[in-house]
Amino acid sequence: MAKYEGADCRLCRVEKNKLFFKGHKCLTEKCPLERRPYPPGQHGRSRKRVLGYAIQLREKQKLKRFYGMSEEQFRFFFERAERQKGITGENLLSMLERRLDNVVYLMGFSLSRGHARQLIGHGHFRLNNHKADIASALVKTGDVVAFRLRSAKSEDVQAVVASNRSKTVPGWLEVDWENLKGRVRALPTRQDVTLPVEEHLVVELYSK
Repeated sequence: MAKYEGADCRLCRVEKNKLFFKGHKCLTEKCPLERRPYPPGQHGRSRKRVLGYAIQLREKQKLKRFYGMSEEQFRFFFERAERQKGITGENLLSMLERRLDNVVYLMGFSLSRGHARQLIGHGHFRLNNHKADIASALVKTGDVVAFRLRSAKSEDVQAVVASNRSKTVPGWLEVDWENLKGRVRALPTRQDVTLPVEEHLVVELYSK
């Protein structure tokens, strides 16, 4: 992940709309979009502003890439959010935050969401003391996410934990570093989503 984020984030330089191709780097001042807020190339400064459908599409792409999802997966989540009571956009963000791979990353048990998906797929976690190998599974209030006992003793896991102990964990989650497990205290709200995204544009896109 470090190598991935260290590369030149040229694809982020698009009309001040970050697509998060480089993960966490796009949230920092090191993102080239912050240093050079216009598209790359000889005519980057003179490109016309993008409006309408293109902006809606970019907001969707931003969410997809941030959470590491395919179009099929994303549409499935949107349709589920649409069937729920409440505001569709906020429902969607809450569901995306509750994905197991995202929760593992936010708890500090992985280096990135992609790394979390890899660990989950290899069976290193248990959810409520049951095997958890589906990264897209949704957690709910009271759920406990923990490393398998054997996995917790791994040198790689210990290194990840050591580097993330000082990480700030969102208020809707809590982490027990000594036992390498975390608990979902509450369902995430719109205020818990730190990604700068206008979710209503995604709803408008799919509503056409």
